Amino acid sequence: MRKNIVAGNWKMNTTFQEAEELIADILEKLETAENQCEVVVCPPSVYLELASDYANDYDNLLSIGAQNVSEHEKGAYTGEIAASMLASMNMQYCIVGHSERRKYFNESNEQLALKVERLLENAIRPIFCCGEQLDEREADQHFKVVETQIKEALFHFSADEFSNLVIAYEPVWAIGTGKTATAAQAQEMHAFIRRIIAEKYGDKTAGDTTILYGGSCNAGNAKELFANPDVDGGLIGGASLKANDFVAIANSF
Repeated sequence: MRKNIVAGNWKMNTTFQEAEELIADILEKLETAENQCEVVVCPPSVYLELASDYANDYDNLLSIGAQNVSEHEKGAYTGEIAASMLASMNMQYCIVGHSERRKYFNESNEQLALKVERLLENAIRPIFCCGEQLDEREADQHFKVVETQIKEALFHFSADEFSNLVIAYEPVWAIGTGKTATAAQAQEMHAFIRRIIAEKYGDKTAGDTTILYGGSCNAGNAKELFANPDVDGGLIGGASLKANDFVAIANSF
């Protein structure tokens, strides 16, 4: 049975002091919250140990994830972070293929497939991002774009391997723009993603796959989005930097 997840992607934000205050504030608010989901925070890599230590002090009320990982196992790749390094810090999740990584760092589906492989080898759950640009949606190519991203990066994995993945649909035109896909648009794409997973791996695997919505999800629209039968939570950007908003989103189920 699939789980509801709300994951916060801090991106390249916060100083050390700000990160410490934010993680402490989120945990304090989660202690008294009645959220019906797993809550994940993905801070910049330099704060992963800080976040993990805080989470451990609160009996793992919060899961911690990374924002990126290298496709290489180890070696002379200055500045890169190996999946084994993340595993040694007990990271539970890692975002893969965020649209900003695709756009600014030219990450290909083939490269993302390798990153997912490294994470699965180290028992870390990938949060695999997919989604279309505005011109692709306007050209009625959004289903084809998302299907290609998922098939090229993920459909070589076995059903058992795939069962460890989380999918995050992020319409690129709705990230950081203030625009949000309507609840109906989100549900339509999530149902489509679940359908192509079912065609490949069967109804059970598809039914058990957590599919998150990412794209200007906030405390004001989370309830409507999460009420859809195929929307299992959110990958939250800007709103995850405000403890009150982030915990409110987690309480939106």
